[in-house]
Amino acid sequence: MKSSLEQYSTLQEAFRNYLRLEKSLAMHSAEAYAHDLDKLMQYCEPLQLDLLSLNLQHLRSFTAWLTALGCAASTQARIVSGVRAFFSFLIEQQYITSNPAEGLESPKLSRMLPDVLSAEEIQLLMQAIPLHTNEGLRNRSILETLYGCGLRVSEVIQLKLSQLFFNEAYIKSIGKGNKERLIPIGDTAIRFIKRYINEVRSTYTILPAYADTLFLNRNRKPLSRVMVFYIIKHAARQAGLTKSISPHTLRHSFATHLIEGGAHLRAVQDMLGHESITTTEIYTHLDRQFVRENILSYHPRNKNKYL
Repeated sequence: MKSSLEQYSTLQEAFRNYLRLEKSLAMHSAEAYAHDLDKLMQYCEPLQLDLLSLNLQHLRSFTAWLTALGCAASTQARIVSGVRAFFSFLIEQQYITSNPAEGLESPKLSRMLPDVLSAEEIQLLMQAIPLHTNEGLRNRSILETLYGCGLRVSEVIQLKLSQLFFNEAYIKSIGKGNKERLIPIGDTAIRFIKRYINEVRSTYTILPAYADTLFLNRNRKPLSRVMVFYIIKHAARQAGLTKSISPHTLRHSFATHLIEGGAHLRAVQDMLGHESITTTEIYTHLDRQFVRENILSYHPRNKNKYL
């Protein structure tokens, strides 16, 4: 008979494989879900609770335990999300017959507004990257693509030559859950990507395994997420920007600038690859003058016919 730790290890590995193979989650997402179960096991083991015999009251006590540990509400919400996914997996794979997590609630989260760069700050960031070196031209192309298309960092490092459709002014991106979406790409990003391909990438001898990968490092291999973070932070320092800037800052700025410019929320949702419109709504923190002008322009009671 397996010990509780052996049982947990077996279930965790099965859950990890399920997320990767059947739910098509990216490796780091599947790992994050699997590791969030460690807290649940830490709670259950001293109490000698069997994972397959937990009920809703056990799980509510578990969330209270997380609060007592000092876990932030955002951390608790992430762990609860992982626990829910785990019990859905147990139901689907017939380890259990009823789902104790169905009534489990997440803590209320205050919605934090993301850091956003102004159009002027974006220009300073771009101009801080020198274009006379191979790495500089590549880095400028990466930043123009992140900001021009609103990509996640994982999407830009996985971007393929075969996903570029410049004649149609679109690129194809593979997002969360291996979901494909077509994203318009502007002239500036196209121009820099073409320069990088023609002036830099075309001079490389590339292994067949990476022949279709767009952005490569000095070793002719795909860039890491960490490297893209470093590129952006270095450019921010060179530009004299004091805000906390990451690849996601460019994605936030892309969405915010579109909405401030009048883009439809549904169109921005589609370009960002958000499943829910509520996720996209965070970008509606528009400046007061923009909101004021829209209200005065479009509210029916502000029309002259009512004077």
